[in-house]
Amino acid sequence: MKLHSAVLAIVGAMALTGCASYAPQPLDRTPDLASSAPAPQGMKHGAYAIHDIDRLTLANNPDLRAARARLGVARAQILEAGVLPNPQIGLSYPFYAGGGPGVNAFSAGLSQDLRSIVLRPAKVEAAAAAAAEIDASLYWQEWQTLGKARMLFVDIVSGERAEKVIGRTRKLLEARLDHASKAIDQGNGTLATLSPDLAAASEIQKLGDDLQRVQLARRHQLNALLGLSPDVSLPLAGGSEPPPLDAQRVRDGLASLADRRPDLIALQFGYQSEEAKLRQAVLAQFPNVSVGVIGGNDSNGIYSVGPQITFDLPVFDRNQGVIARESATREALHAEFDARLKAAASEVGALLAEQALAQRQLAELAPRLKRAETIAAQSETAYRQNLLDERAYVDTQLAQLTIERQKIELQQALLEGRASLATLTGADLPPVTINAGQQRADTSGQVAARF
Repeated sequence: MKLHSAVLAIVGAMALTGCASYAPQPLDRTPDLASSAPAPQGMKHGAYAIHDIDRLTLANNPDLRAARARLGVARAQILEAGVLPNPQIGLSYPFYAGGGPGVNAFSAGLSQDLRSIVLRPAKVEAAAAAAAEIDASLYWQEWQTLGKARMLFVDIVSGERAEKVIGRTRKLLEARLDHASKAIDQGNGTLATLSPDLAAASEIQKLGDDLQRVQLARRHQLNALLGLSPDVSLPLAGGSEPPPLDAQRVRDGLASLADRRPDLIALQFGYQSEEAKLRQAVLAQFPNVSVGVIGGNDSNGIYSVGPQITFDLPVFDRNQGVIARESATREALHAEFDARLKAAASEVGALLAEQALAQRQLAELAPRLKRAETIAAQSETAYRQNLLDERAYVDTQLAQLTIERQKIELQQALLEGRASLATLTGADLPPVTINAGQQRADTSGQVAARF
């Protein structure tokens, strides 16, 4: 009995060694939206530039914070995949019940599953690649979120420029409408002359009101990305001229797109993980073997000890179902990667064509705007010298403002296209090499490290 008690005590002590403890972690049920944003270092004129918005997005976006927290699950799965199953101990102690001379018999055995040892490298590789896939997916989520923030930044800044032009236009039209109304009151005009002015003033008022609502929605969307309260209004400072675009360099970069764009990198890690899972499934079709040692004494008091082997008979289950599933999954991932790569190349080609068209239209607009500005300046001088009536003067000013609005829209389209191209091509992102059998490549946080 003493021997048996000692064995049970040792087994109990081993089971309790290294056990984790539990502590509750209640949910925070109160939304915590910031009422202000920290002022970045070196901020000019009290306004946020686009790189300042990049930093705020990476630091404060609620979805990115939640995604980063999920990285711990993937990293824990690597640990889980590398842990071998515990050896199994078998104990029996049948009591002697009489019928002749004898003693209480007992037996004890220790065995270990061999298949788990054989499968361990493939399991670890699959878990490591899956964790790298999640890292790269987070990287892509960060990059896409930055792209959304940049697009909103461009739209808000361009919208503010358009609001100023619309405001100047509205003042001119309202002044002409007042002049026409006074002329009618004085008997010097008719409703026929007033009607076009009224329609134009109403149209520009509607245009301004629509843009004001759009701008407010853009502000709210940007604040949501930055984790700010909706009523926060960040002053933004951005240029109107798009950065130069080397279209040929972008096309040449498509050859290495799969090494830079995080979603394609994530798919490759996922494919590598699936390769390891398929190899694991193939290895698992062989019979599971457990080896160990067993010993004890029988009712006659004779002690014995020797090896013990148990194995499965692969009569019904040869793991064919798992192999078929993993093979189909690998094929699906192969097709998805091919489709995503082709779609990326197609989207980049379409954007380059759209950028070229907008750039050409902007170049053609430049002389028209210059001519309109010259005529508007001349008409203003003539109007102040009473050499030109008010209607003609307002028409020349409106023509200039209309072309200015067209220029703002084209510049906005170019800036939006540049932001989209940066996201689609993984511009300035470091290449990631994916080697078969490598451990997890930590790609998370590379976006943050760039800014």
